[in-house]
Amino acid sequence: MIYIDAVFTGKRTVYLLEPPPDVGLQDWNSWAWQSKNSLRTLEDFSKYFELSDEEIRAFSSPQFKIQVTPYYAKLADKKNPQDPIRKILLPSIKEYQSDFQQMLDPLGENQNRPHPRIIHRYPDRLLFLVTDYCSVYCRYCTRKHFTAKDQVFIKKSEYQTALEYIENNKNIREVILSGGDPLTLSNNKLFQVIEDIYKIKHVDLIRIGTRMPVVAPMRIERELVEGLKKFHPIYFMLHFNHPREVTQQSAEALTLLADNGFPMFNQMVFLNGVNNHPVIVKALSRRLLKLRVKPYYMFQCDPSEGTDHLRTSVENSLEVQKALWGKLSGLAMPNLSLDIPGGGGKVGFVPNFETHQEGRTRYYRGWDGIEGEYISPSENNILIPIDVDQYRDS
Repeated sequence: MIYIDAVFTGKRTVYLLEPPPDVGLQDWNSWAWQSKNSLRTLEDFSKYFELSDEEIRAFSSPQFKIQVTPYYAKLADKKNPQDPIRKILLPSIKEYQSDFQQMLDPLGENQNRPHPRIIHRYPDRLLFLVTDYCSVYCRYCTRKHFTAKDQVFIKKSEYQTALEYIENNKNIREVILSGGDPLTLSNNKLFQVIEDIYKIKHVDLIRIGTRMPVVAPMRIERELVEGLKKFHPIYFMLHFNHPREVTQQSAEALTLLADNGFPMFNQMVFLNGVNNHPVIVKALSRRLLKLRVKPYYMFQCDPSEGTDHLRTSVENSLEVQKALWGKLSGLAMPNLSLDIPGGGGKVGFVPNFETHQEGRTRYYRGWDGIEGEYISPSENNILIPIDVDQYRDS
């Protein structure tokens, strides 16, 4: 069913995902029911999809756990194997093929893991892996070395030593709750984690990395939001990949978060045959921005195991970015980036509009062909602000 949502105007439409005939509305709108009734087996998926022979074969011995909420399964086309959402959630026999590059730990997280539950790559921030459980195991997952082991919450001993690690590292200003998906935890557990982290004086803010507003937006309930408000500032790092994922239910969840003061940023991953086209990226970015979500990153897909068929080329991603440059508001334009395999961190890409340089003069041609020159001041004119020392420890 297509529903015209009040948060959109004009011709924009979003989907209202209704429950199957044998599921009551109360159950359907319960995130606990969605988790408990997740699709995990070939039999489960056969109730929602007309599976191709290749898709059936992919269930025989999958490399990575298969699981999806009924809600998110309903978003995919029932019949067409080329459907973009279907490519994200259904296994493929192509996961067993290695044509280009395959790594169990493509981001080199294990070498930056001073604690079983902490990834500390950058000086002022770290990831705290509070759970390894996700409601949906996306086929391109970059953390297959950790997720899907069904340890829903961190062991008590590991939890305490993780907090001690954060407390003993005074440079840590941000803690990013990740996993797994932190919003699969109960409210009480999640609130306790956040309260314990904010007891550490040098921590300024917490980010929550979650895909729940996409795959189970009913998780963003009033009780959760009211509880989290007590711990501001909390930033939400979201993961929408396709405009169809911005459903009526997702729009309501994002509106509830925004109305209650939670800044939200989206991190999209370029996926071959899913969103690697400027029309798709533009539609997604504009819908999110209207819902007060900043399109933050569009990432080159990491070379994790079983993802060669889902990865598009760097050249393709650059073409998408160039096609949008100047035609899409800077507010709606995500940063194109790649994580250097092996733990090198993020590398950003931007179009190069400089044509040449003569002395202090640099020459440019903009996205629409307009040319101009910029004369850069001499290095002798550069001054250091007088109050630098005042802010060195800020």
